[in-house]
Amino acid sequence: MKQYQNKKIPTGLICVSRQICDAQLKQNSDLEKDLVIDEQAIAFVYNGISHAVMMATPCDLHDLALGFSLSENIIDQAIDLLDLELKNNSHGIELNITISSRKFALLKQKRRTLAGNSGCGLCGIESLQQIDKQRTPLAQYKPIQFKVIENALIQFKAKQVLNLHAGGVHAAAFCDLQTGHIKLIREDVGRHNSLDKLIGAINNNGLTHSSGFILASSRASYEMVDKTIAANINHLVTISAPTSKAITHAKQCNLNLIGFARTGRHVIYN
Repeated sequence: MKQYQNKKIPTGLICVSRQICDAQLKQNSDLEKDLVIDEQAIAFVYNGISHAVMMATPCDLHDLALGFSLSENIIDQAIDLLDLELKNNSHGIELNITISSRKFALLKQKRRTLAGNSGCGLCGIESLQQIDKQRTPLAQYKPIQFKVIENALIQFKAKQVLNLHAGGVHAAAFCDLQTGHIKLIREDVGRHNSLDKLIGAINNNGLTHSSGFILASSRASYEMVDKTIAANINHLVTISAPTSKAITHAKQCNLNLIGFARTGRHVIYN
């Protein structure tokens, strides 16, 4: 077993002590050090007003703040996020986000209070009518070439640094539409958070949205589809299955949706 006491631990991981109980050996192992994914409460505070609290992995938080703000329609473009200050306290981390006065006025009108967790993208809505978000349909694009998805999948596992160390982590990658080369990747304990981080990173790095597609380690839930559409990215490829609501939303908004992506095989749903 690796020992981590004298090694630099990557951001997003925590070193813990553990014992292994083995029925065949009929004894517990000695205490050993191991790495697990870090999970903390992250509060999104806009212009001094608390908006959402969720469980997330505390790395790439500047990307998370921007990506969440964009995918939740709090802002329309990166320049509407004027400032960001991170504040640690005993309960977690506050993202103190300053947005333009125009966007803050709109936020107060439609404000919802979220008390979500790492797997909940719709917590806090007040009625069923709020579930179906009105999105502008994407421009129609041809499906991604098979070999391009293959190339992205070949790179995907090795690029997931946190998952390789600890497991239990979701990843979302932005891949070149022509070659499948992974341009950016972000990881988090929550699948929605990993995608929000990626959306923020795409904008922070000035990448052209139409030049790539998203490859995600999770299922294609409604919220994963919706966030991809909100980011104006035309293709979502996931390792696991889509949901019925995700497929319907993808069809309504012209999102090319692929699930069960494997080397040698994938399933096109739209």
